[in-house]
Amino acid sequence: ELLSAPRAGGADDLKKISGVGPKLEEELNAAGVYHYDQIANWTAAEVAWADENLIKFKGRISRDDWVGQAKTLMQG
Repeated sequence: ELLSAPRAGGADDLKKISGVGPKLEEELNAAGVYHYDQIANWTAAEVAWADENLIKFKGRISRDDWVGQAKTLMQG
């Protein structure tokens, strides 16, 4: 689910995900991704869509296991 703004409490620090820097975090936020749970719940189809439409480095999401990292960060 893409959001128009972060939920109450503010956005998560997506830069804690390996492979996400300030510029990529801005790109994710602009696309409506602000929280770890959004990435943690991505399906294979959503990963493929993000790889094609959001990320300049194709395959980065799977290669760096963003979904797994986001799940770990959600747990604290």
